[in-house]
Amino acid sequence: MSESPRSLLARLGLDRRELRAWAMYDWANSAFATTVMAAVLPVYYQQVAGSGLPPGQALTYWGYTTSLALLLIAVASPVLGAAADFLGAKKRFLAGFVGLGVTFTAALWWVREGDWLYASAVFILGNIGFAGANVFYESLLPHIADHDEIDRVSTAGYAIGYVGGGLLLALNLAWILSPGTFGIPDTATASRLSLLSVSVWWLVFSVPVFRRVPEPPAHAWRAEAGQNPIRVGFQRVVGTLAEVRRFRQVFVFLIAFWCYNDGIGTIIKMATIYGADIGIGQTHLIGALLLVQFLGIPFTFAYGMLAGRIGTKRGIYLALVAYTGICVLGFFMRSAWHFWALAILVSMVQGGSQALSRSLFASMIPRDRSSEFFGFFSVGEKFAGIMGPLLFALINQVSGQSRYSIASLIVFFVIGMILLGRVDVDEGRRAARAEDERLARGLLVTH
Repeated sequence: MSESPRSLLARLGLDRRELRAWAMYDWANSAFATTVMAAVLPVYYQQVAGSGLPPGQALTYWGYTTSLALLLIAVASPVLGAAADFLGAKKRFLAGFVGLGVTFTAALWWVREGDWLYASAVFILGNIGFAGANVFYESLLPHIADHDEIDRVSTAGYAIGYVGGGLLLALNLAWILSPGTFGIPDTATASRLSLLSVSVWWLVFSVPVFRRVPEPPAHAWRAEAGQNPIRVGFQRVVGTLAEVRRFRQVFVFLIAFWCYNDGIGTIIKMATIYGADIGIGQTHLIGALLLVQFLGIPFTFAYGMLAGRIGTKRGIYLALVAYTGICVLGFFMRSAWHFWALAILVSMVQGGSQALSRSLFASMIPRDRSSEFFGFFSVGEKFAGIMGPLLFALINQVSGQSRYSIASLIVFFVIGMILLGRVDVDEGRRAARAEDERLARGLLVTH
């Protein structure tokens, strides 16, 4: 007997409308990750905005630009997250950062030849919007998903993100490869139009999360009544850091995540500019990334089901072993077909590793402090965009060989695996439940 649509949706983590609306935001913002961060802007930055710079200099500046953008939001996100918990304003903070990201993504339309400094400044602001919005989007997950479905819901978000990001990237690729077919004058204009299209896509498909996902209630301690939200946020973060021992498993996992996600994030952000640097053409680079988007859909859904069989933590281990091999093979990459082969390997583990990391973390944090803790998680995500690209840029600058840069990423995966082995997930979940019970006894307001 064939499986009913509702049963299939339940297996995929999409059987309720608020779960589908939450996952739809991944569809919306993944266009920024694919077209802006990974495929179009890095190559456009090197070949157009960075034209006139010495050989290799555009790659170095791009690495520094990516690092600076994420450093700024990494510093602020835990405090902003705690303030959102205090105010009951996760969706309002989400809306503010979406607005910032959409606005400055649209501003990339005006990047022309030699405008590398303007491109860097606008990308930094757009990336702050993208990264900041993710803090509050992801903090909604433990409020809408039950413990036994959180892996499936998280992986469903990533899989749907692959669909959305992949569809727009396919259209963008068509524009860039054959601009005349669409009435576009040249490839450079097609690239700029692709960047502009991300802004529109992101804005339109963000609507469901604001309409269908409820705002979790505000929670304030008696001593916090009437205080400034940012001051409360800062005080909460300081208090959490002073009590690291109570949340030891969460913070050990965060350190592990900071390490291995550094490697993953750097591969995502630097893959196309690395490929361009060793002579692989733009058509192959964007085409291979498009392949990752569509192959990533079934593999990411499969990872959610795999976690139910072997455990979330083991699923992450499997991905990290694969990424270590990808770095080794990347060092020896010489031709376009090598890039396509590595893209297939990446598609098998990229979405699953990130989705399971998100759901494992969500299962070990207090629900009533989810934005604050996802602020710390965001630090890990952002440092994945700081230390990795920074190391990549430095090694490329010193050695003059980007191959050594890709090989250096192995260290992030090895250290991450060692630290992940020290995480006691059951103990972390017990501590989260105990904190929720403690909060319930000491709250002034819940509204």
